[in-house]
Amino acid sequence: MTIVMISILVAIAIKNVKARLHAAGKVRTMRVSKEKAAENRKRILTEAARLFREHGLSGVGVDALTEAAGLTHGSLYSQFGSKERLAAEALSHAQRENSARMSNVRTLDDYISRYLSADHRERRGDGCVMAALAGEIPRQGGAIRRTFTDAVRAAANQIASLLPGHRKSQDEALAIVATMVGALTLARSVDDPELSDRILAAARTRLMSRRSGSRLE
Repeated sequence: MTIVMISILVAIAIKNVKARLHAAGKVRTMRVSKEKAAENRKRILTEAARLFREHGLSGVGVDALTEAAGLTHGSLYSQFGSKERLAAEALSHAQRENSARMSNVRTLDDYISRYLSADHRERRGDGCVMAALAGEIPRQGGAIRRTFTDAVRAAANQIASLLPGHRKSQDEALAIVATMVGALTLARSVDDPELSDRILAAARTRLMSRRSGSRLE
């Protein structure tokens, strides 16, 4: 084999190696880009959900959303299309986060105690979507109302799973959800701290006296 032929073969081998390395690099870049995009989207939804719960749907403009998320107006609209769509996805994200946070609760009494607590009352920005936004939802578009409806159903299903086996009633679960959401909303609304505490305590006592010791089946 001549030196020329050897040189040609070496050059071909080097080219093939470079091509494989380039292809592998592109795959890694694509994987990293997808993971980064997912992380960015989650961050945007988390920040938007916090703002909406703290200030209300009508109280948060596009400027505040883009600033909190670190995006331009164009980037925000390119990802979500509209403020309504972003709000709907943010509320859905918040509900999933809240459900996951309560997933380790083993009894209905524990769930009620955690929900109707002073800590939850003060954590409006990362607390219950229903209590934070129920008053605004009737005036919103279809996408947001559907998301809110899904949140109500999810909460009722979670409560129903904590009722005793022979008493797993969707209507009973809805009544408990309505009582908790109403009590938390009132406790946040009054300007008398003592009355606010009494509202939470009264609702806890009322619900827990009826469901004392209910355990996850």
